[in-house]
Amino acid sequence: MTRKSFLASLLSIAGSFCLGGPAHAGSDGRCYEMRIYYANEGKLDALQSRFREHTVALFAKHGMTNVGYWTPVENPQRKLVYVLSFPDRAARDASFKAFGNDPEWQAVAKKTEANGPLVAKIESQFLQTVDFSPAVVPSVSETPRVFELRTYTTTPGNLDRLLARFRDHTMGLFVKHGISHFAYWVPQAGQPTAENTLAYLVTHRTQGSAAASFQSFGQDPAWKAAKEASEKDAGGSLTTPQGVISEFLVATDYSPTR
Repeated sequence: MTRKSFLASLLSIAGSFCLGGPAHAGSDGRCYEMRIYYANEGKLDALQSRFREHTVALFAKHGMTNVGYWTPVENPQRKLVYVLSFPDRAARDASFKAFGNDPEWQAVAKKTEANGPLVAKIESQFLQTVDFSPAVVPSVSETPRVFELRTYTTTPGNLDRLLARFRDHTMGLFVKHGISHFAYWVPQAGQPTAENTLAYLVTHRTQGSAAASFQSFGQDPAWKAAKEASEKDAGGSLTTPQGVISEFLVATDYSPTR
C-alpha cells in the first residue's frame, strides 16, 4: 500500500457504509469506529511508535475521542485494534478529512514510511451502543486486566432475541461469575452485518480467570434455563455454527483504556 493510497483509505475506507438511518434503540447516539490495522512484516513496532508519538494526539486534535488501543495476545497477523468515537458519522468524516490534510500528519507519514508502508490492510466497522451497554468511558484499571473481544453472528431474524437474552439474563450472570463489562455494540445501519451481529468487550483479571469464569457461567442453572427458553422461542440456536468468535487483547501502553 502506497502512502497516497493509505491516506485515501483513512478518508474513505468506510464511506460506502456511512448511509445514515435511525440510531439503534437505546444507543447513546455516538458513532463508534473499530479499526483493525494489519502491519507489514517487521513494521508493527514502527506502527505502534507512530501511534504513541504522533497519531493518538493528532486524532484528539481533530476532534476524535480515543477510546482504546489493543493488540491480540496471540498476534501472528500483526494486528493493531482500536476504537474511536464521534458525535455522529458526519463528525467522523470531517475529523478524518482534517486529519488527512494536516501538514503535521503528512510529514509524519512521509518520514515513517521512508522505508516502505507500515500498514498492509485496514478494516473498519461503524458501531453503536445497545441499551444495556455501560457508558463507554476510557479508563485505566489499578490492577492488570486482559480484554476479550467477542463477536456473535445470529441466525436469521434472531438478533433481537439475542439482545433480549443479554439484557435480561447474560449481563447479570456475567457479573455473578466475575466477568466485567466494558462495551456492547451492534453495527450501524447500512452495513452488511447490521442485522445479525453483536460485538462486545469484556475484561478479566487473566486469561486463566476468563476460562474459569466462562466455565462456571456455562454450568449455571440460571444460564441453562435462559438459553433453553430463548432457543425454544426461536426454534433453534440464536447463533450460527461457529457464530461466536473470541479474541483476547492486551492494551497498549499509550491506550487511554488499559
